[in-house]
Formats: sequence, structure tokens, C-alpha cells
Amino acid sequence: MTYPTESELLAKIPTQLLIGGEWVDGEGGEPFVVNNPATGEELLRVANASVEQGVAALDAAVAVKDEWARTPARTRGELLRKAFDEVIARRDEFALLMTLEMGKPLAEAQGEVNYGGEFLRWFAEQAPRIVGRYSSNPEGTQRMFVSHHPVGPCFLITPWNFPLAMATRKIAPALAAGNTVIVKPASLTPLTTLYFAKVLEEVGVPKGVVNVITTRNTGGVTDAIMEDDRLRKISFTGSTPVGVNLMKKAADKVLRTSMELGGNAPFVVFEDADLDKAVDGVIAAKFRNIGQACTAANRIIVQASIADEFSKRVAAKVNDFKMGPGTEDGVVIGPLVESKAVDKVKELVDDAVANGAEVISGGKPVDGDGYFFEATVLSKITQGAKIFHEEIFGPVLPIITFETEDEAVALANGSEYGLMSYVFTESFARGQRMMDRIESGMMGLNVGVLSNAAAPFGGVKQSGVGKEGSFEGIEEYLYTKYTAIPDPYAAA
Repeated sequence: MTYPTESELLAKIPTQLLIGGEWVDGEGGEPFVVNNPATGEELLRVANASVEQGVAALDAAVAVKDEWARTPARTRGELLRKAFDEVIARRDEFALLMTLEMGKPLAEAQGEVNYGGEFLRWFAEQAPRIVGRYSSNPEGTQRMFVSHHPVGPCFLITPWNFPLAMATRKIAPALAAGNTVIVKPASLTPLTTLYFAKVLEEVGVPKGVVNVITTRNTGGVTDAIMEDDRLRKISFTGSTPVGVNLMKKAADKVLRTSMELGGNAPFVVFEDADLDKAVDGVIAAKFRNIGQACTAANRIIVQASIADEFSKRVAAKVNDFKMGPGTEDGVVIGPLVESKAVDKVKELVDDAVANGAEVISGGKPVDGDGYFFEATVLSKITQGAKIFHEEIFGPVLPIITFETEDEAVALANGSEYGLMSYVFTESFARGQRMMDRIESGMMGLNVGVLSNAAAPFGGVKQSGVGKEGSFEGIEEYLYTKYTAIPDPYAAA
């Protein structure tokens, strides 16, 4: 791996808005600063879009929507495949850029390039596989022609924690299905999306098909786009409260929606589990991305008979973690994304301790530059603690115990969220029961990391609606039309 210098890389990154194939300055006020969370220092200043420019981005998407929809599926797929090849060729640049603007260790950023790139390759292959069906109706009086069509201009709002993967996971299926898009990346980490948009431009995606707006006036710009009758779909990844608000707005226009919202994933360890596997699994499920993932293990639910041994083994591994800027070799725990994130994690840990929790490892913010919080293990968590009910989004592993299988299921399901769950047991029958009984859109059975472009990603309850990735992912960007045709034999 050969990484460019920070200055060399940042010189390549667009900082303007992409509207109708043109890079333009923002008109919504002064450009805003993107910081390095490891140091708090400025990386770049990015254009601040006005409300009018948000609408202009929709204008651009509408202007070319019919032309792009008529573009042969093979052509759309080949452009996505070229984008995949180019992203992989620039792997080190994308990895370093994500580490600089978001904080994750370089090794994890490299993994995200692979993961994010796979959505481009997967949907490149799905574009020419959009099929319909043709059959007689049961009465034999007509023929039924069922076809699938692009929904139309899509508004895609991506989060800060996986800057490349969240962009490719939305843009790739939308383009594969024949839709044009307006993308609004998070203001904390917009640089990766802007660089990816530049790649799409360079591989030949036509002007206006992908438009990118960055803004500090998120509410005003979003409302203007969503209130426009020409918008057909919104896809959002982020917190449940924001998602609920967007769904209410979408209802006014009956927009198609895909919502990937909050998580509070249970990680259940039964006494018959392979403890080595379970410990490795929880380390991966909890501390990947410094715990800043909606799929992160949030509530570690361990059978009481093995809780002490499990806690001891986990703490031993956590105590060996290296903390520091993600650009340093061997770092496992990089910075949180901003100072407010550190404050939120501290509040949850302090509340847990006030409710009887014991700090086994870590437990506090780190003084100095950047936004760091120690990798933390807590035991003796009670259900009265906020940390049991709220998404942590930080490197804190809270352990609560149970006695029976029914109690474990009740604890696992005792949340309004249902995105991800993890279960470790050597009993195949118990594993099958957990698949049926635990309420989540995804489950890792003796597995701590399971996201894959070929798998349907999405939750139940207040974790969202719709799926991303897999075959289901492209269906979110298509509508189904039934056309009745006279039966040729009946006419005769």
C-alpha cells in the first residue's frame, strides 16, 4: 500500500457542488470547515449550498431522467463496473481520505473500500437482470404483461460513519435501475462522496445523472427538494428521530421511502458458546468503526454462569488496544467523529455507573488533541441504565446477565429497534429458535461481522423500512406496471 501525502490527496478533492455536470460554488453562505477528528484541525472548506441550489440539483436530475432511463441496462452496468475498477485502483486514496475526515483506522478504511466497491460491482451485474413476466390471465381472456421501471429522481441522504459505502450502497442501485439522483452527504464527512462523484464523472456517467450538494442548511434544502412534486423517492440513513420526520414529510407527497435508521443490537452469549469465538465476535461487532455503526453490538447479554469469564477475556483484549490517530500503524481505537460524540458517550457511561455498573476497563475521555474516548468494558449493567436503551455510538461494551433462554429473548427484544442481532451458541436447535424469536432484520449466528453487498441490509420496528444491497436493493428503485393485452386467440 502506497499512501499519498495528506496535502497531495486533499489537492485532488472537489470542494464545490456538482449540479448538472458542473462544479459550482455554494450560494448558501461561507464554505464550511471539514475537520480531522484526530487533531481537530481543518482539512478543507466545502461549498455551502443554498435552498435554490438544492432545487437546481433536482432540476438537473429531472432534465436527464428520461434519457438515462432509456440508456441500455448494459451501458449503465458497464459504467458502474468502470467506477468499481477506478475506486479499487484508488483504494489507498479513498482509505486515507476516510481516515482523515472520519477517524477510523486505515485498516478498517481499506475494508470499507472493498465493501463499498462491491455495491458498484454487484449492481453493475444486476442492471441487465431487471426482468418482467408475460402470461395469460386465469380466465384466458387477456395476456398480462408485467414490467419494471425506474421510479424517477431520487434524493439520497447519507451518514458520516461510512462515507464511501453509504454512498455506493444508494447510488449504485439507483443508477442501475435507471434513476437520476441528488446526493446530500453528511456535513461532517462530505469529502469521500465528493471524490467518488468525481470518479463517476471521469468514468463517463452523463451530466446531471448524479448531483451532489453539501450544505449547512440541511433542513431548508431538504424541505425544498422533498416538497417538489417532481421528486419520486427518498433514501435516508441516519437516526430514527430524523428518519421519522422525513417519513412524515414524504407522506405529504406519497414518496417512495427507504429508511435505514437506528440500532440497539443485542449480542447474546449462551453458556454453551465457544467462548473464544464469542470474544472475537464481540470485539469485531462492538469496536469496528470505533463503535460508531448502527450494526454495532450495543447490549452484551451473557448467561450468568459464564459472565465473569467472558468479561475477563474481553477486558484482556481491550486493554491491549492501541489508541491514536487512524493513520498510525496498529491503531484499533481512533477518535470519535466530533466533541459532542465524546460528551454523549461519557454521559451514558456515567449514568450506567450511577445505576450500579462496574468499570472493568477504560471509562473516560482522553485529554489532549482530537476526540478520543477510551475503549471501555462495563459489567453489572441494569435495565434502568440509559446505556441499555440508547444507541451508544462509541467504544463502550456493556454487559448484562441472564439466566434462561426466555429471559435472553426478552432482553434482546426489549427495544424499539430491530436492525441487527448476534447470537453465540453451539446448539444448532437453539440457534434456529433464536432466528425465529429475536426481532431483527439481520442476525449473526456465531458471526460478528456480516454485512455484504449481496445480502439484504435493513431492519424492523423503528430501525427502518426497505432493504439495501442484494436483489431487494434494486427493487427499491423500481415500480411495477401491469399492462393488459387482448388474448390473441380470443380475438380470433
